[in-house]
Amino acid sequence: MKTPKVCITTLEFPPDVGGVGESVHRIAQILFDLGYEVHVAVFHSKQRKDEGFRRSSCSTMIQDNVIVHRLEPANRSHQPIMQDYLSEVYFLLKKLHQEHQFDVFHAFFVNETGFLTTLLAQEHNVPVINSIRGSDLHKHVFNPKQHGQIAWTLENSAWVTFVSRDLQQRASLLAPGIRRKSSAFWNSIQPIDFRQLPTPFLVNQLRGTVIGTVGRFRDKKGLEFLFDACAKLKQQLEFTLLLVGDFADREREYWQQEVETSGIADRIVITGMLERQQALAFLPHMNIFTVPSLHDGCPNTLLEAMLAGQAIIGTNVDAIGEILEDGQDALVVNPGSSDELAEAIHWLARSPELRQQLGQAAKRKVLEQLSPTVEQAHWNAVYQRVLLPRLASVAIG
Repeated sequence: MKTPKVCITTLEFPPDVGGVGESVHRIAQILFDLGYEVHVAVFHSKQRKDEGFRRSSCSTMIQDNVIVHRLEPANRSHQPIMQDYLSEVYFLLKKLHQEHQFDVFHAFFVNETGFLTTLLAQEHNVPVINSIRGSDLHKHVFNPKQHGQIAWTLENSAWVTFVSRDLQQRASLLAPGIRRKSSAFWNSIQPIDFRQLPTPFLVNQLRGTVIGTVGRFRDKKGLEFLFDACAKLKQQLEFTLLLVGDFADREREYWQQEVETSGIADRIVITGMLERQQALAFLPHMNIFTVPSLHDGCPNTLLEAMLAGQAIIGTNVDAIGEILEDGQDALVVNPGSSDELAEAIHWLARSPELRQQLGQAAKRKVLEQLSPTVEQAHWNAVYQRVLLPRLASVAIG
């Protein structure tokens, strides 16, 4: 029997920075280990006006046992529009399929990636898996222009995966048919030896209790509530609020204003965007790790903090609220509540023994329940279910 060919479609893939890219890289390795020939088609969705005109192109390379195709749509106008970009990407993806004859498509992010991939798969009678990561159903679903495409994509998927049960429930309201062809399971993470990481820069600027968070900071991260919570504690606690990452470009001015008016600007340290290893090196230097998200899928940064054995405060949303158990391996608060955040931070700041207890429990959980072997079993089950009927019909034919 020939090796089944998988084509994953995504907006990002390392070295691109982003949580979806990291997840796609991890899952591609899982599928390779399961015996699939894995291709990744990376869509480049942002076209800058200063890039100049160009023809469409596709560059291909082998990266960590995976065949990576980076699709570059043509740029024929100083004012490119989305449908032109998507049409070009569709053409490039179709050429890839004609060359490689994929047995299954797998799209990450249901909007730009999922609709286009599902349309191509349907036209060529190839099964397609769509993986919902978070923002696609938490934010883009409210765009009336995208609502119809989202519902159609969900209904026409061979299988749909989610990183939280909350996302699965919302999707089933939009497309009731997916109740019989979907599953929800968390991300996984490889163990990390934090002792091998270098001492990060800026450590000498950290004072008192170090309250930290990591990411590309934008609306969903709930930073304003973290700022308010820390401001409430300014007179009671010596602390540093450490933001490992940077603000999303289109929201930068808003967040800079929030920092300036927070009342704690002199206690905030912002590292700027870092490579993953550099960001990980800051985790052991935090006393309290916060995930104040308003919605967030299953953030990799949460799993990294659990591996570091950090005392975590998370919000009761998506996989964050499913993974963390209040009082057992973390403190869990309601999203958008600066009062609850402040109370939890103050409690942990004054209770080093509780911090250690929660941190060790979180580390045990991530090693036992969020290991790559657990996620591999989930993906193996999904792919077997989707591919077996197709491979059987090919063998009969």
